[in-house]
Amino acid sequence: MAGKGQYKSTANARSKRQRSYQGSEEQKKNRAARNKARREAEREGRVRDGDGKEVDHKRPFAHGGSNHKSNTRVIDKSANRRAGGKIGGRRTAAKRK
Repeated sequence: MAGKGQYKSTANARSKRQRSYQGSEEQKKNRAARNKARREAEREGRVRDGDGKEVDHKRPFAHGGSNHKSNTRVIDKSANRRAGGKIGGRRTAAKRK
């Protein structure tokens, strides 16, 4: 069995890239900020555990957004996943490398 920080020998290249991306310091910081926004919304009573709602950032971190309350809203989980890459209802240009 692979130890902490190691990959299984059978892991494919995509899963290795995904783990290294999610493990980067920037992504850890962004994930912590998203979790903080969720906890704050729970304290304020805007969302509850298991209600099918998510705290959405109107302007995502990837596009210069912040974790300020004015940049967050509570929307349905399926609507948040469906939005994928849109800011304020507009489709954004995808960054290509």
